[in-house]
Amino acid sequence: MRHFRLLVVGNGISAYGSYLNMVALNVFIYEVTDSALAAGIFMAVRLLTSVVSGFVSGRLVSAYDRKMLMVGADLTQCAAMIALLIAPDGGRAGLLYVLAVVTGFCSTLSGVSLRSSIPEIVGGDLRLRANSLLATGRSLAMIAGFASAGVVVAQLGYVAAISLDAATFAVSACVLLSLPIRTREKDGGAQKGEAKGDSGGRGVGAMILLRAAPVLAVMIALRAADGLGSSSHNVALPVYSSDLDPSHPATFVSQFWATWAIGNIVMQQVCGRWAGRGGRQGPGEQAFAVGACVMSAAFIVVFAGLPTYVAVVAALVAGMADGLTEIAYVTRLQATPDEQRGRLFGLSASVENTGFGLGMLVSGALLDRFSPFQVVGLLHGLAIALCFGMFVVLVRQGRRAVSGEPLPVAQEPPHRRGDVSVERESEAPR
Repeated sequence: MRHFRLLVVGNGISAYGSYLNMVALNVFIYEVTDSALAAGIFMAVRLLTSVVSGFVSGRLVSAYDRKMLMVGADLTQCAAMIALLIAPDGGRAGLLYVLAVVTGFCSTLSGVSLRSSIPEIVGGDLRLRANSLLATGRSLAMIAGFASAGVVVAQLGYVAAISLDAATFAVSACVLLSLPIRTREKDGGAQKGEAKGDSGGRGVGAMILLRAAPVLAVMIALRAADGLGSSSHNVALPVYSSDLDPSHPATFVSQFWATWAIGNIVMQQVCGRWAGRGGRQGPGEQAFAVGACVMSAAFIVVFAGLPTYVAVVAALVAGMADGLTEIAYVTRLQATPDEQRGRLFGLSASVENTGFGLGMLVSGALLDRFSPFQVVGLLHGLAIALCFGMFVVLVRQGRRAVSGEPLPVAQEPPHRRGDVSVERESEAPR
C-alpha cells in the first residue's frame, strides 16, 4: 500500500492535468477554428477513439507489461501536448484531431491497465481499499482541475495550461518508473504468446467468462445504461441551470458538481474504512444494483424543479451512490482471473463509452422537444428499471442458496455475505 499510495499521487496529478485540459482544450479549439462544429467533432473523435480503444487495450493489457503500457501512455500524451505547443499556427487545427485520437486511446489504455493491475499490486484482500483510495484521488483531481481551469487560462493563457498538462503526464510517468511494483501474475509472461499467434483461441476468453458468470455480463450491461443516464444529466444540466437563473447560468452547475463530488469522496472513504473487516472483499452485486437505482433516482430529483436545498441534497445522495456503485463494480471485476481481467476491463471501457456517447446524441435530440426533467427521467428511469430487475434476480438466487436448492454452476453467487472464504483471485467465478 505504501507504493500504491505513491502511485495514487502520480495518477491524481495526471488526472488533474486531464481535467484542466478538458476545459482548456475545448475553448482553445473554438478559438483556433472559430467553429462550434469543430469543437464538437473534436469531442466526438475522442469519444469514438475511446470506444474502439477499449477492445484494443484489453488485448494489450493481457499480453504486455501493464506498468510499461501506463508509462508509455503518459509519455505519448506528454509528447502530443508538446507537439501541439511547438506546431506552427497554421498546422494546429489539423493536429488537434490527432491529439483527440492520442488522448482518447492513451487515457483508455492507462485506465484499463491500472484497474486490472490493482489486485497484483496490493493483493486481492486490499483491492477494495486500493480502489477507494484511487477513486478519491481522481475525484479530488477533478475538483481541482475544473476549479482552476478558468483561472489558469484567464491569467496564464492556453500555452501555460497545455504545458502544465504535459508536465503532469511526465510526472506520472516518472512516478510509475520509480515504483518497484508488479502488475501481473508471476506466470503472466506466458500470455505473451497471445500476441504472437494464438490470439484467435484466447480472444474469446472474456466472452466465455461472461457466459459462465452471467451476473458479470449483466453488471457490464448496466454500466452502459448508467452511461446513458449520466449523459442525460450532463447535457441537461446547463439547460436546467440557465432556466433557473438566466443571469447566472453557471451557479447551479457549480453547486451541483461540488456537492456531487463531496458525496462521492465521502462514500469512497467509507468504503475504504469498511474494507477488510469481517472478511469483506467488496460491497457486492446487490449493493451495486441498489446503489445504481438510488443514484439514478437522485439525479431525477435534482431536475424535478424542487427548492434548491432539496436539489443539493439529492446531488449529495447521487454522488454517494455513484461512489458506491463505482467501487462495487471495479472490485467485482477485479475478482476475475488475471489472464481474463484485462479483456473484461477493456470491454467495460468500450461499453461504458458507447452508452455515454449514444446518450449524448439521444439527450441532445430530445432536449429540443422535451424538458430537462423529462429527458433525465426517461434515461435514468430506464437505468432504474434494469437495475431493479438485476436486484430481484440476485435476491432470488440468494433465497435459493439459503434454502439449499442447487444453483446452476454458472449462476452460483461468487461472494456470500459473512463467508470469509470468498472466491480466490486465481479461481474463475463460479
